[in-house]
Amino acid sequence: MAHECHNYRPITSRRDFLGRMGLGLGGVALASLVAMKPPPGPVARARRIIYLFQSGGPSQFELFDYKPLVNQMHGEELPASVRQGQRLTGMTGFQNSLPLARSHFDFAQHGQSGAWVSELMPHVASIADELCFVRSMHTEAINHDPAITFFLTGSQIAGRPSMGSWLSYGLGSENDNLPAFCVLITKDKSGQPLYSRLWGNGFLPSLHQGVQFRSGADPVLYLNNPEGVSAKVRRRMLTRLRELHELKAQEPGFEEIEARIAQYEMAYRMQTSVPDVMDLSDEPDHVVNMYGPDARNPGTFAANCLLARRLAECGVRFIQLFHQGWDHHGGLPGGIRVQCRETDQPSAALVTDLKQRGMLDDTLVVWGGEFGRTNYCQGRLTDEDYGRDHHPRCFTLWMAGGGVKAGLSYGRTDDFGYNIVQDPVHVHDLQATLLHILGIDHEKLTFKHQGRRYRLTDVHGHVTRALLV
Repeated sequence: MAHECHNYRPITSRRDFLGRMGLGLGGVALASLVAMKPPPGPVARARRIIYLFQSGGPSQFELFDYKPLVNQMHGEELPASVRQGQRLTGMTGFQNSLPLARSHFDFAQHGQSGAWVSELMPHVASIADELCFVRSMHTEAINHDPAITFFLTGSQIAGRPSMGSWLSYGLGSENDNLPAFCVLITKDKSGQPLYSRLWGNGFLPSLHQGVQFRSGADPVLYLNNPEGVSAKVRRRMLTRLRELHELKAQEPGFEEIEARIAQYEMAYRMQTSVPDVMDLSDEPDHVVNMYGPDARNPGTFAANCLLARRLAECGVRFIQLFHQGWDHHGGLPGGIRVQCRETDQPSAALVTDLKQRGMLDDTLVVWGGEFGRTNYCQGRLTDEDYGRDHHPRCFTLWMAGGGVKAGLSYGRTDDFGYNIVQDPVHVHDLQATLLHILGIDHEKLTFKHQGRRYRLTDVHGHVTRALLV
């Protein structure tokens, strides 16, 4: 490319610099965004994250946090000395009684690690020695919207960039033909609503927003050419549009145009790459069967787990799966059976599949929700039915691969499963640790907006090094 070295007019802005260097097309945006990357951070243990987000707050008492004392004291009142006057939601804050509710499901220890896992998750139990359980997660958020927003953006208040967008901004993609950040939502599920801002770019350039993939003829909305428009016509249109955008980009106040150019070019390339990655016809039957009977049904959690592995193979940096329906204020025994039947086998299969392909070492898999559930019953407690309210003070998630310690159960809650008594891990600590695993210092990954430098972990968070190999 020709450099206009004869022109000595001072360079007054990044846009001025890029324009005078003669860079065009999506390269303008990509080159400029690369220039904004933070200084090098720690050595990366992983290259990508697959985050299996279980929306609604899975109950740790029925899945991973075995509490014999709660079972023994079934129906007795939660001791005031345990609660210590802590905040409750409006759904149980006015109950006259807070009776302890035993889990209806048996637990056993699994693998050489001896991790406690419920009978509801036999497939996850079978890979217990591959998993790193964090039993001491905690958050300040007690309701769904602020809690899930906090987990995914670092703030309870909407508007900040999502975790995947931060990673896209900090690291970019390993594949020029696919976004750095992809989102998959289990179809035909109800529960707490999911908003596009949970994978939004916030104040980062729009190039970094998550791209939602859907089941059906159009996996990405507005990607296909309209009827009567050929690929040749689309290419010619984008070329002319690029020229117009580059003219406008020379004017003050149009910084976003660079990202818009890159988005148009990415969409053009995705017209070929997306159908390829969505086509499972080249997957052997034994691999598809490993993910369970739902894996051949596009849009199910099982099919999305298999698709997540394919996206990871293609170099997508952050793959976010959402599975709704874990908000069991009532009817918990029946409801959680359904959830586990849909998620247990494919979650374990994803870890196993990645390991068989030699990808688990540089892929971090995360499984968990926005908070946990109470040890006491919400509403009427019977021998066969009960519900649990939101509990932000302690809950469990697990991770696998990506430089975390396999076979580790980290942190401990009290005998009532109500408070953390050892090694607490805050949401910001988890975020800092995930960034560290991908080679990013969470304090240095910042973006200046409205006069202040923001980061995913705000002004908090510490890397939990005990979780790392």
